[in-house]
Amino acid sequence: MGRKRVTLADVARLAGLSQTAASMILTGRPDTRLSAEAHARVHAAAAELGYRPNLAARALRTDKTRTIAFISDVVATTRFANGLIRGTLEAADKAGHVVLLLETGGEPAREVQAIEAALDRQVDGFIFAAMRAREVFVPSLPAANRVVMLNATSRKHPVSVLPDEFEAGRAAIRLLDSAGIREGLALIGHNQVVEEGYFRSETVSRRLAGIRAEMDQRGMSFLAEESCWNWEAAHGYELVKGLLDRRVPVEALLCLNDRLAFGAYQALGEAGLRIPRDMPVVSFDNDELAADLRPGLTTFALPHEQMGQEAVRLLLAPEVEPFEHLIAMTAVLRQSLANIGGAD
Repeated sequence: MGRKRVTLADVARLAGLSQTAASMILTGRPDTRLSAEAHARVHAAAAELGYRPNLAARALRTDKTRTIAFISDVVATTRFANGLIRGTLEAADKAGHVVLLLETGGEPAREVQAIEAALDRQVDGFIFAAMRAREVFVPSLPAANRVVMLNATSRKHPVSVLPDEFEAGRAAIRLLDSAGIREGLALIGHNQVVEEGYFRSETVSRRLAGIRAEMDQRGMSFLAEESCWNWEAAHGYELVKGLLDRRVPVEALLCLNDRLAFGAYQALGEAGLRIPRDMPVVSFDNDELAADLRPGLTTFALPHEQMGQEAVRLLLAPEVEPFEHLIAMTAVLRQSLANIGGAD
């Protein structure tokens, strides 16, 4: 047989106070007017007895379960995007909440099942997350449920948390300009369909919009724009190798993500070109491997953990402005850019 559950009445009895007084102390009520010595007795009694609050009973009293539903497409099983979950879990824990993680694989039927499972558990709110920043269709929810979109947008739910891709694009051009690179710049990974067409990505479109806006302002232009559908190392290798084989007089590379940059490093190394002396490279995302490259890759970091934390803050806030909340992408300066990341 299991040990009898310790109750609030047991704690109050040991501390020599009323159950109401013990409850006010343990729930952190600021207006208890009870002495510091009384607070100490209650907390000592709770620790001695191993008291844990009855969350089910509290939920019945307050109509709050202190549970957040985190529903994603493939975030939970994607190494690069799992910072969204880490940030969410950390912020929820600090706020005294737990997180129910549900992954749908992007399948509509599983999305409905996930929502129903969360509603059955009477969650206090929903965070809908996507691996690739895009507009997400959210199935119908009861009006009382609060929703925050994380790395995603929704026409029905206007509160969203996104990386500030537009400003990161502008900052990348400012960084290159400050290193003396104004001509001979090649863009690696441009894709008009993803930038503007049916498969439009908020990440790609805003990142490129910021890049182009800053270049226009500074009177700069790309010498070459190399396109590919996927942003993987193999594609970066092929694009940069093609530039070198065609003897395009490129002087620097701006890669649209770090995986493309990894491939660019390989192509440059095969051609006997040194980074950054012969070819500076700047990128986006701050993949875990970016610091392990030699030389280290200068890149703009996706703030996934901070985004997860902000999503929880917005979900639990008394009032929230119904618009996009942008989180800055900071420059991680390494040696792939001369006179900036420490290289010469």
